[in-house]
Amino acid sequence: MGRSGDLPRGLVDRFVARDGVWPDDTGCSILHVDMDAFYASVEIRERPELKDKPVVVGGIGNRGVVSSANYIARKYGVRSAMPTSRARRLCPHAVYVSPTFGLYQEVSRGVLGIFRDITPLVEPLSLDEAFLDVSGALRRMGMTSGQIGQLIRERVEAEHGITCSVGVAPTKFVAKLASGLCKPDGMLVVPKASVLEFLHPLPVSALWGVGKKTAERLADVGLERVADVAAAPLPRLRRIIGNALAEHLHPLAHGYDDRSVEPESVDKSVGAEETFEVDHWDRELLKRELLRLSDKTAAALRRRELRGRTVSIKVRFADFTTISRSRTLLVPTDVTQEIFKVACQLLVEQTPPGAVRLIGVRMEQLTTEGGEQLLLDAPESGWREADQAADRARAKFGTAAIRPASLLGESPDRSGATEPRPDRSPT
Repeated sequence: MGRSGDLPRGLVDRFVARDGVWPDDTGCSILHVDMDAFYASVEIRERPELKDKPVVVGGIGNRGVVSSANYIARKYGVRSAMPTSRARRLCPHAVYVSPTFGLYQEVSRGVLGIFRDITPLVEPLSLDEAFLDVSGALRRMGMTSGQIGQLIRERVEAEHGITCSVGVAPTKFVAKLASGLCKPDGMLVVPKASVLEFLHPLPVSALWGVGKKTAERLADVGLERVADVAAAPLPRLRRIIGNALAEHLHPLAHGYDDRSVEPESVDKSVGAEETFEVDHWDRELLKRELLRLSDKTAAALRRRELRGRTVSIKVRFADFTTISRSRTLLVPTDVTQEIFKVACQLLVEQTPPGAVRLIGVRMEQLTTEGGEQLLLDAPESGWREADQAADRARAKFGTAAIRPASLLGESPDRSGATEPRPDRSPT
């Protein structure tokens, strides 16, 4: 789905809540709540003197990427995922801040706690957004969906000092679209009977799954609005954009989305990656980085009580060519050295030479099942016990308390930390 912020707001003004008044919310049990410029807002909360200044959060080095920008900075064209170097050209007078993910996670947990006070059906999408199904809460709280949305906005601001935007609708797709169209600090309610009235005037980029190229392909044949896609016969859409995408977009354009809110979302993979400040050819340096990332990935698996069966590495070269290589193990693992051994093999045996810009490690095919690959003449205590001892030391003294010996030397400069996953655990 295209950026909601880039869609024409005037087409949906009549659905926006104003002065405590909004359209009929009967049958609208799905809420999408999205924090406004989350990282930047949290940083400004900590430093109120930045309130009236453009603020950009992200990697501040030459290879850094913008994670968040407040709305003042966005007026200059700064957007998330933009290279920080470009942001500096667009807005050189902005305040550039490195992310403090621990603080964002703390605020995120507090906000999710507010949501879970209202309903157990909360599906976090990231640290700063979530779907809620409030169908049960309507009866229990004696409130309408719109009133619950207003309550959430008030509590988030009062308890955490930041603002959020809320979309209220009968489906997840429409609710997410609605929250983006009322930013910042707004609420938009799409009545069940008015879903098509809301959707059809919007450009096709509003549809989830339509990127720039697909939008151009549809526009070339005169399909520029959601209404055009809805009116097009499905066989014609298949010829234009392929079977799978056509069969995905056609129901959305008609307002159909039968996805439910899934509070028990299971991680499909766990991993870590880093972008270097300078491209690196040295394979020994890359192996050390793989060890650091394998250690980080294995620790994340153990915290979640998961093991992975497939080891995957991701390599991005200086020309931005990106490849991934993977190998599936006989037995799932959460052991650093086992993951690292396979990651190294993938780097040496299956990765072509070249200057590397980014490298990553990821574990897939996750399971909660235990099991170890037993070896003849194996010692009674091995790498798993070493990892568990390291976990205990880190829990007591911090994440930097212990690390593999080969990582104690000089490390390559990196562009910044990777965003953590949302807290999906029930409270």
